[in-house]
Amino acid sequence: MAELEFLVEPFVEGRPGRHVTAAVDAVRARDLDPTMGAFSTHVAGSVDQLAAAVADLITEAMDNGATRLQLQVSAGTRSDAREDLTGALARLIDSVETELGAALDELDRQGKQAAIRLLDERGAFLLRRAVEDVADNMGVSRITIYNYLNAIEAEPTDPAEPSEPPEPLGG
Repeated sequence: MAELEFLVEPFVEGRPGRHVTAAVDAVRARDLDPTMGAFSTHVAGSVDQLAAAVADLITEAMDNGATRLQLQVSAGTRSDAREDLTGALARLIDSVETELGAALDELDRQGKQAAIRLLDERGAFLLRRAVEDVADNMGVSRITIYNYLNAIEAEPTDPAEPSEPPEPLGG
């Protein structure tokens, strides 16, 4: 067994173009069952099956407007850690929404800032496209998310610590 992971570009999350669907269909035509994830498509099969599928997916993707393909083949199947990452941002968002008692787009400004703080503390923004996805879920711009993150970074680490050094005495 082996695993193939591929990304067909141009990539627009949530709206795969014909170049993407043609590549996935080419893999399915080889009696394989690809799974489209948030960032790439994964499929497991024999090395021979995957080799034939790669040739077909390259042809179909490029014939339908792909500008670039990223392919990775590995022996065995995905580790549990990799499978755990699939949907990680969605799970983080769900947990924050549960904790705050409302969907991200229903929160007021302070609630949205609290959500960003929680997501940041939990490592959400280490994931690819997290800023864009969180912004979409919140109904705000990416700039707003970056502003919230910058405000978090600018805060003193100790709440008792002043944000600016004190004025010198006797000066």
